[in-house]
Parts: sequence; structure tokens; C-alpha cells
Amino acid sequence: MTQVLSVSCKLVVPHELRQEIERTLEAFANACNQILAVANDSGVHNSTKLHHLTYYPVRAATGLKANHVCQAIRRVVGALAAKRQTRVFRPTSIALDVRTFSFREKDWHVGLTLISGRVWLPLKIGGYQIALLRRQKPTSATLKKHRDGSYHINIAVELDTPPTGSTPKVIGVDLGRRDIATTSTGRAWSGEQLQATRNRYAQVRSNVQRKRTKSSRRLLRRLSGRERRFQSNINHTISKSLVTEARNARAMLAFEDLTGIRGRVKARGAKQQREGNAWAFYQLRLFVGYKASLSGVGVVFVDPRYTSQTCSCCHRLGDRNRKRFDCGWCGLSADADINAAINIAALGVTVDAPEGSTLYCEWGCQLVDAPMCCAG
Repeated sequence: MTQVLSVSCKLVVPHELRQEIERTLEAFANACNQILAVANDSGVHNSTKLHHLTYYPVRAATGLKANHVCQAIRRVVGALAAKRQTRVFRPTSIALDVRTFSFREKDWHVGLTLISGRVWLPLKIGGYQIALLRRQKPTSATLKKHRDGSYHINIAVELDTPPTGSTPKVIGVDLGRRDIATTSTGRAWSGEQLQATRNRYAQVRSNVQRKRTKSSRRLLRRLSGRERRFQSNINHTISKSLVTEARNARAMLAFEDLTGIRGRVKARGAKQQREGNAWAFYQLRLFVGYKASLSGVGVVFVDPRYTSQTCSCCHRLGDRNRKRFDCGWCGLSADADINAAINIAALGVTVDAPEGSTLYCEWGCQLVDAPMCCAG
């Protein structure tokens, strides 16, 4: 099996070529906007039909190469399929394929097709990118312009992934906002610093939004980028630690399936709603997924119901009060998140078991039937 990764590389662009790159980015954005207008007016969202409607007019109006126009059609169709509220495409990136992009490993250069023709640009990269690109033959990439005016290219590479196999060892991971992640082995990553940073940015945004000026809008975009990068860095750090621990222990990772949790949990007040919407558990899940795939670590997802309210010792309902869990049946008193992570690990062991779950309390009630457990 293979895993596709996007390797971000900085381009060394001579001053005389910057204008050509800007012209190509501007033309690509204009092409996307023209195609979007036709799609909205005609109601056509199919890529083939949209191609017949827009290819020749857009190419004549923008001067783009044939494959650039095809990539613009694919980008618009993808945005429409994702139901994004796309009003206008900005000249910040352009998709490249095998006919408009090439990679040369011997001197670490990339070839890009611009409106004026093919140009070769050197890459400014470090050991991490070199290791990923060595002996690769990538066929697609995305040229991006950053806010600081620098140009980067995200090169898609395919890496072979080792088989995950099966193992009786499972490390359960409980996700939350107070503690971002807690494992069944006792490790935890506090979310205090992250939440304090998010609250600070929220306060700054609130103050800036009152001004309603162009400079304030630019500042809001810059703040958004900083907050997003801070969150991504934390999730990258946590995901790497989780996968490394599982690989060293030759174990799988088990997570709660939190799909749709924002719709199920009702927030109390604007602050709690903002904190819930800013909870980036899905990003952490994606980061763990691709890192685990490259390391040969299996990842499973279990039903989250009652994992936090069930005793990991006797499997009966107990009392969770914030960070503490107390069981009135067997007397267990433990950290609530660690208790939940142990339950998640136990459920993870049974995911591939053909006979189903073997988690029963001494009265014969299954863990997933916790509301009926110990009813007598």
C-alpha cells in the first residue's frame, strides 16, 4: 500500500520571474472565477459538461495553457462538490499536473509551466524534504504564494507503507478540551496553553472587528493564520508522540469516533460554543492517520457512548466529576480521562474480534448497554 504526502518546498525565484508567476496566478484565478460564474448561471456542476461550456472561452480570455484551464475546471468542480461558500478565487495558488510540472533530483530543481513557457527554479529545502523526495518521480504539485510574498510548491509524493498486521496490544486515547489527549498508559497533553491562546486571539479579534477598516481585515487574516499554525503544531507534536509510543510498544491506537459530536452536544453560552467549534479533534485524527500509516501502526475507532461513565475495573456505571472518576461498586477512584482511555483500549481490542465484544460486568450487561447495566 502507499500513502500520498504533500512536501512543502520553498522556491528560489529570481526577481525577473516574479512578474511571470504573478501573471500566471492572476490568470488562473480569473479562469476559476469565470468558470464559477458559468456554473452558477447554468446550474452545471459536472466537470465534463462544464469543460465543454468553458474551455475555449476561458483559454482565449486568460491566455493560459490547456492543462491550466483543465485544472481550473477541476478546482471549481471540487469547490462546488464540497459545498463551500466560494464567492471569488484569489490569485494565491495554481494546481499543476504532469504536463505543467516536473522534478529534477540531480540538482533539486522543479520545472513549472507559466503563461510565457517552461521555467526551472531551484528548491530551498532541508534534510526532511530531501529524504521524502529522494528517488521519487512526482507527477503533481501546487504552486502557492504565501502572505509574505514568498513562493512555495507542495509536491505530492507516494510512499510505501508497511503492513499494519494484527496485535493484541491496544493503546486507548481519550480526546478532550481540558486535556487534548490522554492515553491508557497514563500520558496526557494538557490543553490549558492552547485554550489560553485561543481566548487571547478571540479577545483580539473582538477588539479589531469593531473598527471595520481595511487594515483591520488584513490583521484578522494574519491572526487567523497564526492561530491555525499554532493549533497545527500542537496536533503534529501530539500525533507524532502517540504513533511513536504505539510503534515502540507494537500496539494499535484506539480512538473514540466523535463524528457529529458538535451537533449532539448543546453549548451553554457563546464562549462554550466558540470553544467547542475550535476543538480540532478531527485534525489530530487526520495527523495520526497518515503518521500511523507510514509507521505501520493500526488505528481503530470505537463507539464513544459511556466510555467516560463506565468503570474500567468492573465495567459498571460510576460517577464522573470533572477530572475524577469514582465507582460505587468496586471502589475504584482514578483520573477520569485515564479511566475512559482504558475503556477505549478494551473496546479497541474487540473491534476485529469475530465473536464481538466481551466486555461484560459481573451481572452480564455489555459495556455498550451501560444505561441498562445494573438496573436491579
